[in-house]
Amino acid sequence: MLALGQEDPAILELFDSSDHGPAKIRDGEKFAKAGVAPGWLIELLSQSGITGEAAEALLGRAPLDIRVNSLKADRATIELPEPSEQLASEQGLRFPFGTQVEQWQAYRDGQIEVQDHGSQLVCEALAAKPGDTVIDLCAGAGGKTLALAAKLGNAASLVASDTDKRRLGNLAPRAARTGAEVDHIVLLDPGKEMEALAQWTAKADHVLVDAPCSGSGTWRRNPESRWRLDEAELTRLNELQDHVLDVGAQLVRPGGSMVFVTCSLLDAEGPHRIKAFLERHEGWTAKTPKLALGTPRGDGLRLDPFQHGTDGFFVANLEYAC
Repeated sequence: MLALGQEDPAILELFDSSDHGPAKIRDGEKFAKAGVAPGWLIELLSQSGITGEAAEALLGRAPLDIRVNSLKADRATIELPEPSEQLASEQGLRFPFGTQVEQWQAYRDGQIEVQDHGSQLVCEALAAKPGDTVIDLCAGAGGKTLALAAKLGNAASLVASDTDKRRLGNLAPRAARTGAEVDHIVLLDPGKEMEALAQWTAKADHVLVDAPCSGSGTWRRNPESRWRLDEAELTRLNELQDHVLDVGAQLVRPGGSMVFVTCSLLDAEGPHRIKAFLERHEGWTAKTPKLALGTPRGDGLRLDPFQHGTDGFFVANLEYAC
């Protein structure tokens, strides 16, 4: 806030030690250096190939993307209150930031879902087909689960699991609104995930691992998160990403596949995790997904705000030998 005060002096006047104001500015107190991110993260971004305009793009404002729910409507024929831009994903449309789509009847009727274009595309990396068993291992509130249900026309057996009870609790009402059929919603105990998922051991055709991460690819939407992240937390997240990949590997049948996704631009949360996984597990190979957008990065693809106009994502496809 002191750094912002250098651009708007009125902010500095609020540092008055009053009941509702911050403490007075001390003599010699250092102001934060404004920029894309803290220095240590700037270095990691640079090592990950995010520099110059690509880094500056993380200071921009993200548009609002929606996915037309093909269980109830189609992008080619749906009528919406405002004009949109058609995206590269199968059912994606883009509107300006701040568009109140959740007030539209189409949203209330479950015909559209708010979902970033990049998130829609990475769902298409999962080569699932009708009749398959698909596990969304880190489902959260279920955005990608719903996208998979629509993509497969409710013709696959979907299992959505997560350790976050609050977020996972949002999935059932969302599925009801959109007409998505989710066969099993499974709450996991951290560190004991396989106890709840035992019946699917080595039986899933495909597992989606949308792993917890720093969220560096979503800084346009959550600008404060770059200042809250520290090196210890990034290390913890890397260990968690390795863990959920190891859990997912136990669920895939021979000949099946696992898609690893993070909404991060840091190689530590993308290519490095795939490399470490392949060193730990025999019988697995990495194949770069074929998507409408993306730049090869390690054994996967990367999407970023500057080149692709999406949130930042890394996605890789891991195949298990028969």
